[in-house]
Amino acid sequence: MTECQPAILQAVPPLARYVTYTLLPGTDPAVSLRALAKLVDGEHTVAGLGFSLTSMLGHEIEGLRPFPEFSGFGLDVPSTPAALWLWLRGKDAGELFHRQREIDAEISGAFRKTQLIDAFKHGSGRDITGYEDGTENPRGKKAVAAAVSSVKGIAGSSFVAVQQWEHDLARFNAMPQTGRDHCIGRRLSDNEEIDDAPESAHVKRTAQESFDPEAFVVRRSMPWTEGTRCGLVFTAFGSSLDAFEAQLRRMLGVEDGTTDALFKFTRPLTGAYFWCPPIKGGRLDLSALGL
Repeated sequence: MTECQPAILQAVPPLARYVTYTLLPGTDPAVSLRALAKLVDGEHTVAGLGFSLTSMLGHEIEGLRPFPEFSGFGLDVPSTPAALWLWLRGKDAGELFHRQREIDAEISGAFRKTQLIDAFKHGSGRDITGYEDGTENPRGKKAVAAAVSSVKGIAGSSFVAVQQWEHDLARFNAMPQTGRDHCIGRRLSDNEEIDDAPESAHVKRTAQESFDPEAFVVRRSMPWTEGTRCGLVFTAFGSSLDAFEAQLRRMLGVEDGTTDALFKFTRPLTGAYFWCPPIKGGRLDLSALGL
């Protein structure tokens, strides 16, 4: 039976590692990908393949494309594509470290690591600012419909948008509490949506049911810290990339000139799209790529 990688529909773990790789020039990734498929169960390790990798293999994945780069309204949203993305999930930092080393060794013939981010669950699932993340995630059958493709040939797979955001906490904390709540569009105290929040509030900019068609995604974001730096690894799974892209355009004020208030204290450092193949028989199913 073919099904989506299970972690896509599960809560975030206590600890995680996000790892991206580039394809080494002049190499054939087929052997490394077959080895990777045996190590990816979709629950403890999630894998996503980038546009450069699937196109190099000569197979078009319907809906997969490069991440859009944007500059305007005083904002820069980078596109930082990669060939391969892994989300290692667990509760023991040492185990994650050794699991990643095992994977690196198996795929080193074709892939080189370009970025590694250690992340963690904060409280009940909060951003490092203290606000709940993913409150409006669809659940149950609605989550499956939002996150898992039913397109023939890639059914059971998913697409993911990944961005590393860096927060300026000093700037954020210098705002009065009401100002912080209005940036998010929810009260920190009870996580309730603020009806009279400004139109720039993040919740209003990204209200999934307000788009036509509706733009539901399943968020599995996690905070990160490095020394005094901090932020969020934004991770949104979708049955296509359209819903995320519609939300991003509205956040950037492309249509109405109103930019998301999040940009008052945080900026994306990276941005990439990946296709997450389904799982079959407990391992990654790469049959859509002829593997």
